[in-house]
Amino acid sequence: MTAEVKAEETQVAEIPVSGPEEATKVVEETSPAILVVETVKVAEDDADAKKVDETKIIEVEEKKIEAEAVAGAGDSGAGVTKSSSFKEESNFLSDLKEFEKKALIELRSKLEEAILENKLFKKEEAKKEEKKEEEKSAEEEAKKEEKKEEEKPVEEEKKEEEEAKKEEKKEEEEASVEGAEKEEEKPAVEGEEKEENAVQSEAEAEEKPAQEEAIEKEKSTTEGEEEKKPDVVTEEKAVEADKDISLWGVPLLSSKGAEGTDVILLKFLRARDFKVNDALEMLKNTLQWRKEQNIDSILDEDLGSDLNSVAYMNGVDREGHPVCYNVYGVFQDEKLYQKTFGTEEKRNQFLRWRFQLMEKGIQKLDLKPGGISSLLQITDLKNTPGPSKKELRLATKAGVGLLQDNYPELVARNIFINVPFWYYAFNALLSPFFTQRTKSKFVFARPSKAFETLLKYISAENIPIQYGGLKRENESEFSVEDGGVSELILKSGGTETVEIPLPQEGTIALWDLTVLGWEVTYKEEFIPDDEGSYTVIVQKEKKISASDEPFRNSFRNNEPGKIVITIENASYKKKRVLYRFKTK
Repeated sequence: MTAEVKAEETQVAEIPVSGPEEATKVVEETSPAILVVETVKVAEDDADAKKVDETKIIEVEEKKIEAEAVAGAGDSGAGVTKSSSFKEESNFLSDLKEFEKKALIELRSKLEEAILENKLFKKEEAKKEEKKEEEKSAEEEAKKEEKKEEEKPVEEEKKEEEEAKKEEKKEEEEASVEGAEKEEEKPAVEGEEKEENAVQSEAEAEEKPAQEEAIEKEKSTTEGEEEKKPDVVTEEKAVEADKDISLWGVPLLSSKGAEGTDVILLKFLRARDFKVNDALEMLKNTLQWRKEQNIDSILDEDLGSDLNSVAYMNGVDREGHPVCYNVYGVFQDEKLYQKTFGTEEKRNQFLRWRFQLMEKGIQKLDLKPGGISSLLQITDLKNTPGPSKKELRLATKAGVGLLQDNYPELVARNIFINVPFWYYAFNALLSPFFTQRTKSKFVFARPSKAFETLLKYISAENIPIQYGGLKRENESEFSVEDGGVSELILKSGGTETVEIPLPQEGTIALWDLTVLGWEVTYKEEFIPDDEGSYTVIVQKEKKISASDEPFRNSFRNNEPGKIVITIENASYKKKRVLYRFKTK
């Protein structure tokens, strides 16, 4: 199979999967992050169909990443270039387009009306009404059954009369056979029977009105209770409106004059293409979901520390967005995997933990016009369990849907690094859960491009060392006051040096260095100012591969001189060297 660019606006890459019978074809359409999967049959005897032109696939991916960067720049159309980033859309009313201003004003009005009239949680009221209707219909059904029991069908009465006549006739025939003596006694007996029947009928006649009167009384009582029900509803409607209702600590009633109200409303409007009614419905659903799931108190819950290595907040990007790292490769540990996804209850607990992390990230935002109001998500797919892991797939789908529905426009970018080929197919399965706007924020980077892609959004000193950056856990040596990171370009076949002056003896030098692309030769040495002194080898020459982490080293001099770091690039591609140092 080969990857083939059919037109400027359409790109196709075919990706191999396990098994000889099927392969997955990923189609990239005009919008760079749309991935559509088609399953195609591959003949087992077709040797050519089993080969992958990796060079062309890589070219397609690189073009896609560049296109995503351009799309991510917003309306300006400017691409994300080296060491540049992106800015959020403005939340200032003066910067909005006319139709956006109109939609915002209309949403303010409708939301205020919903709050003042207690219509925000209409779903809950609808459920109550539905329950009342069910109870009412069940009550009516019970009454019908009761009425049927009380009223005997006419046919049954006739049948009983016929049976009574037959029995009476039979008795008469038997009586006629008896002697004259019994014949004489018969009238007296019949008279007694008639008298007895008359008394019984009279008693039944007296009892029937009493029963009817009791039934009528019961009906009137029930009707009276039903008539009182509207009063209960009226009392519910009369409850004072919750004018202090808020979302992420921001009041939603615009008349309160909070700076962040418009910021929140614009997030819901943008998520629904400025369709006011859809945005209002989305906001109502979010508030209902938060109420049902008790999200407002989730930060106070202890959900354990087992998953702290799965996702965590770490630093900020070039624009100040808090960065959240997601590392699902840890689920290669089968024990942790089963502990997290083994049952439906555990999967729900995992989702709740993920919502808690999202709420922690939002706590770091400044939900005001001009403030940072969204996060940057980094997802590391290295060693991530494949789509065959059903439990992880189910949890991921559920999480994606809930995060998108209830946290709109709170993620500025979703950057996927160390992306395996199979993930493009898996992402296409999730694609229906994403809006077009969400898809446009996706950026994908294969392993060899991970550090380069992150550098477009995050400065080297804020990228963790495991991804090629200079940030170490519990950093104590370097701080913001020590200055930023310097950069030099290492041309193909060229050599560059970094010098750290140590003019006084007893000075300690500390330095960090990383190379974008690595595959270089590297050495460190101390060269004294005195020509008669010997050069000290700090780090002997060695070849550095892409799998090596950035260097940190230190040296204390005994005489004036300088540290000289030499980097030689023997490859045909240019390299970028990023470094920083301090002396004390």
